[in-house]
Amino acid sequence: MNIHEYQGKELFRKYNVPVPNGILIHDKSEAVRAAEEIGTPVVVVKAQIHAGGRGKGGGVKLAKSPQEAEQHAGDILGMTLVTHQTGPKGRRVRKVLIEEGMEIARELYISLLIDRQTSRVMIMASEAGGMEIEEVAAETPEKIITEVINPVVGVKPYLARKIAFALNIKGEALKKAVPFIMNLYQCFVKEDLSMLEINPLVITGDDGVLALDAKIDIDDNALARHKDTQEFRDLDEEDPNEIEASKHNLNYIQLDGNIGCMVNGAGLAMATMDIIKHSGGEPANFLDVGGGANEEQIENAFRILVSDKKVKAILINIFGGILRCDILAAGVVAATKTINLQIPVVIRMEGTNMAEGHQILKDSGLNFIIGQGMKDAAKKAVQAIQ
Repeated sequence: MNIHEYQGKELFRKYNVPVPNGILIHDKSEAVRAAEEIGTPVVVVKAQIHAGGRGKGGGVKLAKSPQEAEQHAGDILGMTLVTHQTGPKGRRVRKVLIEEGMEIARELYISLLIDRQTSRVMIMASEAGGMEIEEVAAETPEKIITEVINPVVGVKPYLARKIAFALNIKGEALKKAVPFIMNLYQCFVKEDLSMLEINPLVITGDDGVLALDAKIDIDDNALARHKDTQEFRDLDEEDPNEIEASKHNLNYIQLDGNIGCMVNGAGLAMATMDIIKHSGGEPANFLDVGGGANEEQIENAFRILVSDKKVKAILINIFGGILRCDILAAGVVAATKTINLQIPVVIRMEGTNMAEGHQILKDSGLNFIIGQGMKDAAKKAVQAIQ
């Protein structure tokens, strides 16, 4: 679950990670009061959306007076902000953070994420703060340092100092950077985060160390034990189909293609998308109904698929185990009749009760296309559109 910058900074404050003073507003009429309350000669007006690159898209502006802050807030609120992470459609800005300006001496980068190779938390840091870390990795990889954390030991002062030294942090700033890094790790672990990124992490003119930004992703699987952070979910920032899918315990991600996919199991879903691409098609989504789906969930999955107007054919790829093929077939037949589906449906089933499933499809009188294996099913889905 992605959260906004201002929400991430709320988490940081909880773990004594210094951040600038800021006030969230929803209307430009609140900007003057917010800027006056912050009280610095310069304030920063920052769009709050679930995407990076806001500054390049015109979503971050400096204001040298409360009146200028009001003007910038009026320009940003309601705009459709397009960045490299939003895609061409962009995101509508519904809230703005008014934040204190400060003298920045240096901009650094730091992030914590899960290292998939070791299944441990990894700290990644660089002196090249303020830039896209992907560009740094491609052009000057020597500027990136990484430390994989032993979960038994955690981040002790010696390791935090090692990272700070590698970032050339010195003097009074070094004394502040050590607890800063240690507290970031505590925030990551205790809040069950899957990604934490600060770009930039700044050293101020008076040797302060602050998180000028906060990009955080919380592990959805751990939300049950974090009732407070559940409230951070902003449905305005999510795709309506993804919201609907989550209500029915379906794993759904919207893509840009025209072949809707319904699969059981994340690995099989990714393989299905790959083979659609290999066959010359474009997947419209990732949809994993899970191993224990019932007829009702399958019908809901169908409804979500066809609500995407780009979908011109549906490919169902099921390996029957916990989800038996006959249960799938019954759900598909019921959904097709209920929705009055007008687009081709290609079905590939293998596993438990496969013969019974195929018989249900045959007896339905509906014009399903049967795939003999994944490759054949993907090829038929592409042909059905053509």
